[in-house]
Amino acid sequence: MDKLAAGVIGAGVFGAIHAKKLATLDGVELRAVYDTDLEAAKTVAHPLGAAALQHLTGAMASSDIVFITSPATYHGRQALMAVQAGCHVYIEKPIATNLEMADKILAEANQRKVVVAVGHQERAVFQAMGLMDIPEQPIRLEAVRRGTPSTRNLDVSVTMDLMIHDIDLALSLTAGIPTTVESEGNDDEMTAEVTFSTGFSASFNASRVADERKRTMKVVYPSGEVEIDFLARTFKNTTGFALNPDFADTPAGKDPLGVSVMAFLDAVNGKSPRPLVTGEEAAAALDVVLAVEHAAGG
Repeated sequence: MDKLAAGVIGAGVFGAIHAKKLATLDGVELRAVYDTDLEAAKTVAHPLGAAALQHLTGAMASSDIVFITSPATYHGRQALMAVQAGCHVYIEKPIATNLEMADKILAEANQRKVVVAVGHQERAVFQAMGLMDIPEQPIRLEAVRRGTPSTRNLDVSVTMDLMIHDIDLALSLTAGIPTTVESEGNDDEMTAEVTFSTGFSASFNASRVADERKRTMKVVYPSGEVEIDFLARTFKNTTGFALNPDFADTPAGKDPLGVSVMAFLDAVNGKSPRPLVTGEEAAAALDVVLAVEHAAGG
């Protein structure tokens, strides 16, 4: 089988991570790295034997699969260009910064029969723990995701940068549809309460100006609770359902990004019916993010 030609759009931290990973995979040839800063593109591309490009259309024209790792505000436009060029696309979250663009991406992808995957790779950790297999619907979720100040990802709010992870995880656990959203905060700190059609409710607390990092989640089921410390990579479980205490030592626990990328490639190659997180699922998470921002006056 011919190798899939891969292009990476964006030569920042995540672009470099993706490029290095792609360069090691069987069945993939890293063909090009694009960035508006050609020297940055060269720094990532040349050690891996790929071309450094400053023209977006050229990077897509030479690729079968495209990885969007640029700043979030560019995701939507670049992903739309990729699917219009007939490329399968893996987009680091968010899929876009507005629903109109997300809908355009999904419509074009459906028409052209290309795969759209979005990098909400923490779902792989949930799968490794066994949370996706609990045969009960949760009734409550409480998530805290607090980070210290950084110069990265300041082009979008903390809701779209950090809280979106926990919103996607909440959506992955419930069959309910969000019905009401209440929130308070600003671009750097946000709290939100979301209720769903099934009676499920979820609270989210996110900050990127905290004194120390904290990443916890509590999921309440009719039969008990699961309390997760993502930083310590441990959990407490009183549900009676078996979860994997050694999830951190599984492939997904050690490298959720790698598992997410392989799921995307399996979908592209027809080995799997879907990637880890579909474009439609990512658009649903974006919808809640925008509702949180709107409710807070954003």
